[in-house]
Amino acid sequence: MSALLEVKDLELAYGQVAVCRDISLRLDRGEIVALIGANGAGKSTTLRAIAGVLSPRAGTIVFSGQDVTSMPSYERSKLGIALVPEGRRVFPFLTVRENLELGGFNVRSDAAKIRQRMDGVFAMFPRLSERSSQNAGTLSGGEQQMLALGRAMMSEPQLLCLDEPSLGLAPIVVQDIFQKIRAINATGTSVLLVEQNARYAFETASRGYVLQTGSVIASGLCAELKLNPRVQEAYLGRIAAPAVSQ
Repeated sequence: MSALLEVKDLELAYGQVAVCRDISLRLDRGEIVALIGANGAGKSTTLRAIAGVLSPRAGTIVFSGQDVTSMPSYERSKLGIALVPEGRRVFPFLTVRENLELGGFNVRSDAAKIRQRMDGVFAMFPRLSERSSQNAGTLSGGEQQMLALGRAMMSEPQLLCLDEPSLGLAPIVVQDIFQKIRAINATGTSVLLVEQNARYAFETASRGYVLQTGSVIASGLCAELKLNPRVQEAYLGRIAAPAVSQ
């Protein structure tokens, strides 16, 4: 399987403060890969660098065979990288439809394509269709997350970068959002998932990288990571002791 994304020896900083050191990861076409770790581990910072929001101090980012390390975010969007930021960040005073139209800015001059892509989003998220004329700020948290996903899909990305999609949502809503993420992946879109809830991440992704204080401390198949004692203790809670027969 060919690599869609390769990140090598990435060093990231805010000003003079180093946040991530020697981050290396790979995502193949069609995969869902998870980045997990505690708050402050560097997950969101890594995602921002991949999307072009933050410039790396060192290292390389190669997307679809092209070095994009110094490429601005809007050019990466044209290549097929879309970011759904933490906290959703929809435009609250614009309608659902207007938010989606902004997501399709790369084809904004082609009304037929905009309609076609919006129809696809409405088919995946029927509730957005019902609320298409509502201002985004009036939607529930779950509906705003659907809108943020739909807005990203308007660019028909090859790679969807998701930053904490479960944040602040009720468990039943989170289940629905993760079902939609799997459905998006089934259409051929690769997904890089930053998620503090390791259980949801491991259930959704095939492979994962565990970050701690800005470095990768473990990586591999999610099925294997779940059995890693260090990962279990830090992110999955204490393992229940086996029942003792009386």
